[in-house]
Amino acid sequence: MELFTNMNAAIQSALGPLGPIIIVGVLGLIMVLLTVIFMLRQPEDPLNKLKRTASGNGDAPREKLRQGGHNEQLDRFASFLEPKDVAELSKRQLELRQAGYQSKDAVRMFHAAQMILGLLGLGLGVFYYTFYLNIDGAEVSTQKMIMYTVGPGGAGYYLPQYWITRRVEERKEQITAGFPDSLDMMLVCVEAGQSLEQSIVRVARELRASYPALADEFDVVAYEMKAGKDKTTVLNDMGERCGVQDVASFVTVLVQSAAFGTSIADALRVYASEMRDKRVMRAEEAANKLPTKMTLATMMLTVPPLLIILVGPSVHGITQLGNMGGGN
Repeated sequence: MELFTNMNAAIQSALGPLGPIIIVGVLGLIMVLLTVIFMLRQPEDPLNKLKRTASGNGDAPREKLRQGGHNEQLDRFASFLEPKDVAELSKRQLELRQAGYQSKDAVRMFHAAQMILGLLGLGLGVFYYTFYLNIDGAEVSTQKMIMYTVGPGGAGYYLPQYWITRRVEERKEQITAGFPDSLDMMLVCVEAGQSLEQSIVRVARELRASYPALADEFDVVAYEMKAGKDKTTVLNDMGERCGVQDVASFVTVLVQSAAFGTSIADALRVYASEMRDKRVMRAEEAANKLPTKMTLATMMLTVPPLLIILVGPSVHGITQLGNMGGGN
């Protein structure tokens, strides 16, 4: 009880008589915000997503995948916004394509965002240091000055790279999750008598509602095959764009099947079975990791209350005995 009394006194001395109410209100507001964020991040109902996709314009994926011309405003700064090294430029283009940005101006927009956010963060840091931190003319160390001025600029500069890295990881996870289902649908289409190109088109249309990233990759493959590009090159480009080992192995299987003249249906049947087994193993691995991940949270939520319940009365009794001994 004395501990809570001291905490209450400290809160009232810092925030006034209404300090405990203010803290409870802030905690309640934080809980409400977390609840709203959690509700907004809930995945969309698959049936509603399927209806919305089916009722949408059928030409939307084609318009999304079509690469337009360069932006004239960005063309003026091409020498500043594009790497001079061809290998570095190709690497950046591949990274942005793996993140889902297929535009020709993706590299320029990425570097432009880095420059703008870096300068904006640097300006905010200088503004904060000039008008808030150094307002009374007090001495500020060089380390703090650099931290408060250059730090926001560096954070703004690396923010686009962090965003792209997150996008690449999320897209790879989505492709990995939907790839076994796509192989099953492709196997059904091939065994029904459709060609590989027709199967890819059908699979892309069926996967649009559940796995749009994988559907985009299949659409690119279908359009490139229709344009007359070599099938082996198209499949290898798909494996490189996705950056997923399962897709790269699938491309290798199809290329070898076409090179040796074996049945594509047989190759798909074997590989689809392996992908299903691999998905089951991933689920089992995630389930086995769950108890270990919950151990820390369980300890943090159960051990402190348990210690308070068990040790609290003893500490209170010892404190009372000490007070009585000091009074005598």
